[in-house]
Order: sequence, then C-alpha cells, then structure tokens
Amino acid sequence: MEQFLKDLFVHQSYDEKNFFLIAGPCVVESEELVMEVADKVSTICKELGIPYVFKASYRKANRTSAASFKGLGDDTGLSLIDKVRKQYSLPATSDIHAHEEAAMAAPYLDILQIPAFLCRQTDLLEAAAETGKIVNVKKGQFLSGPSMKFAVEKIRKAALRQAQGGNIMLTERGNTFGYTDLVVDYRNITWMKELNVPVIMDCTHSLQQPNQTTGVTGGNPQLIGTIAKAAIATGVDGLFIETHPNPAVAKSDGANMLQLDKLKALLEQLVKLRKAVL
Repeated sequence: MEQFLKDLFVHQSYDEKNFFLIAGPCVVESEELVMEVADKVSTICKELGIPYVFKASYRKANRTSAASFKGLGDDTGLSLIDKVRKQYSLPATSDIHAHEEAAMAAPYLDILQIPAFLCRQTDLLEAAAETGKIVNVKKGQFLSGPSMKFAVEKIRKAALRQAQGGNIMLTERGNTFGYTDLVVDYRNITWMKELNVPVIMDCTHSLQQPNQTTGVTGGNPQLIGTIAKAAIATGVDGLFIETHPNPAVAKSDGANMLQLDKLKALLEQLVKLRKAVL
C-alpha cells in the first residue's frame, strides 16, 4: 500500500493486504442519512479489516434535469461530511466541480474527487493539487486508461510548484457505449496502474444508463457484485460503491446504488476473493 494511503488510514485497524473501500450515499440528503451509512459501513469494514473512506457529494452539479435535487447547500453539506469525519474518525471525499471549489472544500475533506466529465479540466486539476490534498480523478467515459497520464502529469506538476501534495488516485468508471449505456474495459485497470498510482473501480457509476429521455439516469445495480469481483480479480487497489438504506427513495442515483443491507455479504465475498488472487 502506498505510504500516503497508510497515512490516510492511520486511525483505522485493517488488513494491509485488503482493498480499500470508498462508500456512502450519492449525495448528502440529511444528517440522519450520512450518520446511518457511516456508522453501518464503518462497523462492517472494521469487522472485515477493510480501510474505509466515507463518500457523499455535498453538491450535485451534473444532474441531467434542472429539476433534480442538487444538495442542501455547500456549507451544510460540507459541515455534515466533516461531522462524519470527526465522529467516526474516517477520511472523507466529495466531488468538486470548479477550480474555486478546491480551496473551499479542502478543509472538510481528505480526498478531492474530480468527476469523470471534468478529468481534462486543467484549472480544476491544478487547483485540487495546490490544496495539498489527495486527488482522485475519475477516468472520463470518453478516454482510455493510458490517456489518463496527462491528468496525472498536470496534478504532479502543479503539486511540485507548490512543493506539497502530488498524491493521486485514478478511478475506472466505464466507457460510453452508444447513447444510454457504459461498458467496463478491465484492461484500463492494468494500464492505469502502470502510471504508478492506486487505481479504484467505481462499481456503481459504471453501471449507469445515462441520457434517458425521462431526464433520470437508469442503472443495473444487480450487477455491482459482478463488476466488483472482476475488478478484484484484475488487481484493483480500491473499490467505490455508493450505498443507501433505501435506493428507491434516494434523491440522486437511486437506480445505481447498492442497498445498504446487501453490502456486508458482498464485501465478505470480495475479501475472500482478494485473498485467493494475491
């Protein structure tokens, strides 16, 4: 495990041979939701020896429809994420969408996540790097794994200018296939690992069915386990899984999220698979 990841998980007891998990609800809907998810997922991860990063978006800036829920407000969303960090001693991550958000969000987060559609935005990547935080860049649905070297270079150069940070992770989340579907090319995991960065598999967004005429993105959450198992077998370092107690009533990406009470059984399988392939 990379040293910066060991530092990230310094307050957790875990099996160093395990994958790490980034998980939480798609968006901060309420204090009750983020606390419930953080409590249950952290308990499961402690039991299974999995290093855990809490994830929730404080703002959803890329919804298909203008009528869709975007968040409770930046201050409220970030404050609730920070409350999770402090109450459960967890590192946390959330998306940022514009360069001016980097400095605003950094005090509340341990990892700044760059959305897939924005992975080529130079000013956004540089601003994230300049905070000194870990930067997790989601591979664009329109890019190959090897082409992500340019995002890595931008972040490293910006961090070097600031003489700090430069810690990067890359996330695979599928490639556009037609207008309303995505496919996962597992070669991208191997190719991105060759860039000497930890690589994560986004097991939920890679199953999206975007661009629906209803304005609401669809998905295939029944295949989350399939995507995750294949990624573990391929040698991925971490998994990204959005989860919710009741996805049917979630305010964002309910069609993609794993029901919270199904998470433990899946993680138990994945831990066994990880041990088998090492």
